[in-house]
Amino acid sequence: MPDALTPELAPLRNAPRRRGLRVVSSAMIVLCVLFTAFILLILAVVTLYLVSLGGRYISLSFFTRLPIPPHMEGAPGGMKNALLGTLVLIGLASAVGIPLGVMAGVYFSEYRTRSVLAASTRFVADVLTGVPSIVVGILGYELVVVPLGEFNGYAGAAALAFIMIPLVARTTEEMLLLVPHSYREASIALGATKARTIFTVVLPSATGNIITGVMLAIARIAGETAPLLFTALGSRLLTLDPGHPFPSLTVQVFAYATGPYKQEQNLAWAGILILISLIFILNLLVHLIVRSMQLPVGAHK
Repeated sequence: MPDALTPELAPLRNAPRRRGLRVVSSAMIVLCVLFTAFILLILAVVTLYLVSLGGRYISLSFFTRLPIPPHMEGAPGGMKNALLGTLVLIGLASAVGIPLGVMAGVYFSEYRTRSVLAASTRFVADVLTGVPSIVVGILGYELVVVPLGEFNGYAGAAALAFIMIPLVARTTEEMLLLVPHSYREASIALGATKARTIFTVVLPSATGNIITGVMLAIARIAGETAPLLFTALGSRLLTLDPGHPFPSLTVQVFAYATGPYKQEQNLAWAGILILISLIFILNLLVHLIVRSMQLPVGAHK
């Protein structure tokens, strides 16, 4: 008789275990919420701190005036040269890094995916992604600055492109692998060559996700300082000639923040706030692009 009642009594015997699992699950949810709130609190404190220090020094002159040396009328001026220089450096780095990174990602994904060369290059790209940026700066100094005989913007752009290429390459590869293989088969079945299939079917299908990776790479290089200290160096002049020492926002903020003059230190806080805002805007654009152009996850090749 007890054996016959065992199935009916089983739920009662398992009830304490289920209650224990629910308690553990609820405790983990509470911990996740607390840690999330803690991270958001830290972010809010840092943001408010930057706004309180840098916001009061942001004005129209910050964007329209050039730096003025200390003890001169109108000092410290603005950071117009650094803002324009940063945009030029990012543009030059992107002109080199984006095409090379995308083509490398296409090679990893579509050609010789299991070859020794592809595997070795993929491994090197992963290693380069984690290389400290100061190492890239020293490399740019030895390979570009020393042969040319002076610090210059081209060396700075080359260093930033060196940082950008592995990020774009690996992102492009992963995004192309999400495109269903049936797309490729259908295109080839209609008579298209492999190259035409890649450039007219595969790449357009992953455009939104590739743009996401590109913008994340741009956000990464926009905040780099160490490579530019060894390559572009910086300049107080407004110049669009990358063949000479070239201004950038990060280097000018570093110079002002470590300098002895209070006015320049205040302006450095404003520059930090502008830089953080730029990175925030780029990341916001990434999320908007993902939401508007996100692909459904397809079959992995």
